[in-house]
Amino acid sequence: MATVAPESAMAGLDPMFQPEWFLDGEQLALLERLKEICEETIRPLAAENDRTLTFPRKSLEALAADGFLGLMLPKEWGGLGQNHVMYAHVTETIARYGDASCAMCYVMHIGAVEALKLRATPYLIDKYLKKVKDGLIGTLSYSDPETGSHFWYPIASGARRVDGGFEVLKKASWTTSAGFADFYVLQTTSPDYNGDYSNLSVFVVDKEEIEAKPQEWDAMGLRGNQSGTLLLDWKHVPDEQLVGEIGDGAFSNDESVDPNFLIGSSGTWNGISLGAIDIAIRHTTRKTHKDVGLRVADYPTIQDAVGEAIMDTNAARMFVFSVAQALDKVTDGSQKKIGTELARGNYLHWLWQIKFNAAKNVAHVVDKMLHCCGGTGFKKEPLQLERYLRDGKAGWVMGPTNEVLRQFVGKTALLGMDSLDYWNVSINERALNNELKKFSPDQKRELAERLLSEAGGTGNGGSA
Repeated sequence: MATVAPESAMAGLDPMFQPEWFLDGEQLALLERLKEICEETIRPLAAENDRTLTFPRKSLEALAADGFLGLMLPKEWGGLGQNHVMYAHVTETIARYGDASCAMCYVMHIGAVEALKLRATPYLIDKYLKKVKDGLIGTLSYSDPETGSHFWYPIASGARRVDGGFEVLKKASWTTSAGFADFYVLQTTSPDYNGDYSNLSVFVVDKEEIEAKPQEWDAMGLRGNQSGTLLLDWKHVPDEQLVGEIGDGAFSNDESVDPNFLIGSSGTWNGISLGAIDIAIRHTTRKTHKDVGLRVADYPTIQDAVGEAIMDTNAARMFVFSVAQALDKVTDGSQKKIGTELARGNYLHWLWQIKFNAAKNVAHVVDKMLHCCGGTGFKKEPLQLERYLRDGKAGWVMGPTNEVLRQFVGKTALLGMDSLDYWNVSINERALNNELKKFSPDQKRELAERLLSEAGGTGNGGSA
């Protein structure tokens, strides 16, 4: 009977499949250190955090000492001065070797930090940005209970001017790290929005000001995220904690919040895919069928599945790294001071694609790697592959959902960017005229009376 030498067992995906040409020597060294942090601190906590719905505070704090919490902040503020390509690698590494929940909390932290950096003032730098190196954790709160994943449309939130600042109402249906983060960057309509939901403003508030209900969070995957509801109930926010000018919210979305979320989350989904591939390689190169003298890895069908998973995942990774490079070119590696002209925001139609692709791929890859591992993979232990499967399912439904993104891309390609109509103000005259053709004369008269009444007319030919 054929035997298999122990040394032929693999620890995971061979490093030959790591595209190191995107990185310089300093970045490669940082990633090696990050991998050590993941294996020594973050990964040992992952299963228990998942089981007990525990926020990964210890895991996030483990990233502070080496500067990862200020990854793209300038070095003079205590950051690492890194770029978007490195950011994608970091989130990928945390999700692959550590914990996907920690990776997603990290994405939201970086999103909050970068939103502050976009409109940094001496006050914001001293109070928040210089302190992340000490373990200060931030998050974004942009969702709205009335509009779901259409987070750019905060119907249930608002702000009003008062002496010394603002009173702010923020209702969020989902906020990663809610109740556990130290500061919250949130978006509402502006005090003077007058029904124009594109008139948005950004504020930063401290943990003591918000009300969160983490006990409401009990999800299929990413169970450490604590993405519960959040309420800021008309609390006073001083002028200094307005981020940017009044009305800067839509620009901030396009230039900072969306690009950094889409790069970071895409890296997370790709990291989950790689982690699942690692698990499958480790298991199938060790598991033997003694009746035929073969390892599971020796079967061509397993080789086909692993090969396809590697190729599809690396295609998703190359796409992310390529778009990240484009962002680096227009922002001097994320270190350029941005004014009123979009830089990253000009690449939104590419950023939508990388998230869709990575989230679609991870759902397929974790499923196939489960098949490769058979019944052992189906159990929670010893492989823990089922956690990767559950975590990966979040990619598709996390806003903007993949349904929204593919429509964005298709609609933009067919009808132009203006057709997206984020704030529902454009009239589809083609559809309107088509519906009016179906009206009877009496229905048209009834509609005309109603419209004139709503417009302030008399309904009988008089003027308003």
